[in-house]
Amino acid sequence: MTFSEALMRPENTPYDRLKALGIMLPEAPPPIANFVTHVQEGKLLFLSGQGPTENDGSLHTGKVGADVDVETAYGHARLTGINLIAVMHAALGDLGRVRRVVKLLGMVNAASDFSDHPSVINGCSDLFIDIFGERGVHARSAVGHGSLPGQITVEIEAIVAID
Repeated sequence: MTFSEALMRPENTPYDRLKALGIMLPEAPPPIANFVTHVQEGKLLFLSGQGPTENDGSLHTGKVGADVDVETAYGHARLTGINLIAVMHAALGDLGRVRRVVKLLGMVNAASDFSDHPSVINGCSDLFIDIFGERGVHARSAVGHGSLPGQITVEIEAIVAID
């Protein structure tokens, strides 16, 4: 059995999977403007856009396809996914309540001729599947923008069905 197969065993919780991958959840990053990090409506949790914020509050910035390569931006999208999971944990108290990641909207601060947005946002999508298994498989959009707040490389928002 491979590490990935062992990780996806049904008895493993999202917390077991985070630990196995060496990921410690940070505190949920605070909003940067006049909004909240999440809103729960019925059995849906809407997560506001998060960016590639490190534990010390620093942000990864730059234009993908100009001064940031796809591999680096993939890592930024993965970090953004970790921040989204931190918001889920803060909102729900238990990641076991995640029934399904329904939808992601991934935005890439991209050079005008950049066309590989999906490969960048895969950093978050791959992480969600690693942590939530089949419950992490989701619908998604990955789009480019001429700029993002603070010139961050990526911003991702999510809709999650919960129990």
